[in-house]
Amino acid sequence: MIINGEFLGRLRKIFDLNLYEVKVWTSLLSRGVSTAGELSTISDVPRSRTYDILESLEKKGFVVMKLGKPIKFLALKPDEVVDRVKKHMLSVAQEKTKYLDEIKGGDVLSELASLYDNGIKYVEPSDLSGSLKGRQNIYSHMDMMIKNAKKSATIVTTAEGLNRKFEHLMPSFERAKKRGVMLKIAAPITTENVRFARELSKIADVRHLDKHMGRFAIVDNEQMMLMLLDDKTVHPNYDFAAWLSSDYFAKSMTQMVENTWKDLTPVSKLKI
Repeated sequence: MIINGEFLGRLRKIFDLNLYEVKVWTSLLSRGVSTAGELSTISDVPRSRTYDILESLEKKGFVVMKLGKPIKFLALKPDEVVDRVKKHMLSVAQEKTKYLDEIKGGDVLSELASLYDNGIKYVEPSDLSGSLKGRQNIYSHMDMMIKNAKKSATIVTTAEGLNRKFEHLMPSFERAKKRGVMLKIAAPITTENVRFARELSKIADVRHLDKHMGRFAIVDNEQMMLMLLDDKTVHPNYDFAAWLSSDYFAKSMTQMVENTWKDLTPVSKLKI
């Protein structure tokens, strides 16, 4: 059975399966009921691996093993699989979250923190830089920057980026505001994002940006994150950013923003 490789790749991401699992599962879907040997031939998966793969798929809720001999496996309806996989993923996520919560305040976290504190002493501030691939990683790091902000945080983004900032960073923005951090956000305000802009304006100075200034964030005039690709054309998984700790560069960028800030229209004065 030949299935488009791109389709198999999509299934792997959606259902968190490896290549052998997705090959065996789709082969079984095409047959309804089959033995491990038959599925090995159809899917081009080694026979020595097929039973392990089917056992894994059974635990995850993709297939059911029929009683009797020879042992056969039954495919479930895809919508039933979606429900089962969702429950399984939620269960696994809750269990992992529980373990991570238990680590907080324990010996493991203390030891890890000690390793980090000792190591960071030997790092020059100018060496604190790195690259971030994938929008999820970018927002996770930006969230950390906002959480650690002491004085100020300035974000310049796109119209679509404003919506994403609201979705991913609003709780951190609110906590930063309570700590006395001055928040500034500039983005093109449109009919599609004005609702989010007004919500953000309750805790930040949000202004309409009618000229493209790129995508970046500055925290405490010390750290910067620069998004290097156009978010309208790049896939979220391939979005890319550079993070660096440089008060010289951060202060220069802040000055550039400040020079244009007074010319930007506050969201409260926009007629949208």
